[in-house]
Amino acid sequence: MERRDLLKMIVAATGAAMIGLPALVQGQAPAAGAKTPFSDADVGTLDEIAETILPRTATPGAKDAGAGLFMARFVADCYTPRQQATFRAGLVDIDKRAGGRFASLAPQSRTNLLRALDAEARKHAVDVTETGTAAEGEAMPHYFIMIKQLAIFGFFTSKVGATDVLRYVAVPGRYDGDLAYVPGTPAWGTS
Repeated sequence: MERRDLLKMIVAATGAAMIGLPALVQGQAPAAGAKTPFSDADVGTLDEIAETILPRTATPGAKDAGAGLFMARFVADCYTPRQQATFRAGLVDIDKRAGGRFASLAPQSRTNLLRALDAEARKHAVDVTETGTAAEGEAMPHYFIMIKQLAIFGFFTSKVGATDVLRYVAVPGRYDGDLAYVPGTPAWGTS
């Protein structure tokens, strides 16, 4: 799967452009020694949410791919402070709706809660640019859109998601050290 196809799939699944994409595209690097503003408990909650969205079946699930840590790092590195605040408030809201901690819910209750949030997020549609940003002062996308996008993006761009779930072809291909050489053959333009 190509990155463009993945981004189209994320838009189709969440109904919004990928949030935080401008920072990712521009290659903004975190400050040296920077840590995520998320606790281990937050990362654990993100793992459980992502695993509910993309559970382990005959193939690995989101927790196998380390989706929670990816989500925390992406939010810290690529989201604006306003987007980060919305995301963090969403985690608090999920725990509140769970009656304590999302991780303590039974699997079916987790699924029901996330389905309700997904329906709510679709009703709360907010226009964002193709880069997933809302202009200052405009409404932010629903936090569940952010969470769902990152779960999908983190999983399918991980080694586990790309190699165990999707078909993966290494670029430039296999190594052939015994390739016949014909004098005068031009060199490859790609490697």
